[in-house]
Amino acid sequence: MLPIHRIIASVALASLASMTIPARCAESVEALIRRQSQEFSDASASGNAVVLARYLDDRVVFMNETGEVATKKDIVDSATPTPKGQSNQLTQEDFHVEVHGPVAVTRFTDALTQQFHGQTQHIAFLSTEVWMKEGKDWRMVSSQTMTRVDDPPSVALPSSVLDEYVGAYRSGTDFVYRVSRDGDGIAGAVGDGKPVAMKAELKDVMFTPGQAQKRKIFVRDANGKIEALVFRYAGHDIVLKREG
Repeated sequence: MLPIHRIIASVALASLASMTIPARCAESVEALIRRQSQEFSDASASGNAVVLARYLDDRVVFMNETGEVATKKDIVDSATPTPKGQSNQLTQEDFHVEVHGPVAVTRFTDALTQQFHGQTQHIAFLSTEVWMKEGKDWRMVSSQTMTRVDDPPSVALPSSVLDEYVGAYRSGTDFVYRVSRDGDGIAGAVGDGKPVAMKAELKDVMFTPGQAQKRKIFVRDANGKIEALVFRYAGHDIVLKREG
């Protein structure tokens, strides 16, 4: 029979083990949120309505990359398997989470790899999510996503075409935008400011690297002569008339 001090020691060790082992093995809130968030992305990519329903709170406020606001019912009801010839994979990158008691706020990049009938494209979405603990479960109560707009492919235009763009373009009496040649391309400047290089997406359609949501579109008259320059941002235009 064990001495009493060893019995006491054994009981104490067993009690300590019962307290420390679950704590050591338990999943942290940060790890749990990251896992659930990735599982939600996986379900979004594959159209798994069961997982989407499990993680969405009934009161969720969800804004997708098109600006549409969807309810839980909207999201779950629209979940369908990926069509034949297509596949989607969403991988979360640069994941960050801040826990504030029963609330967790995330930000991350959802990197989409999409196979589309023999072609592959990569699109990145910038997302934030808010998760709230209800009882023992964490569910998403808010989400907002925007598409990261990347520069489009550029093309080289003949010097004769680039020369046609050179000139001054005006709006009102006090705004002038000047287009000049810049090596093998063109550049633009507001007034007498420093010219900034532009690249051609297509003939008469330009963009500034790093500002892919904006376009500068040269407009031609019936005879093919440049008569105006359009500043286009998110589908909205400001028209500058060419001088001279």
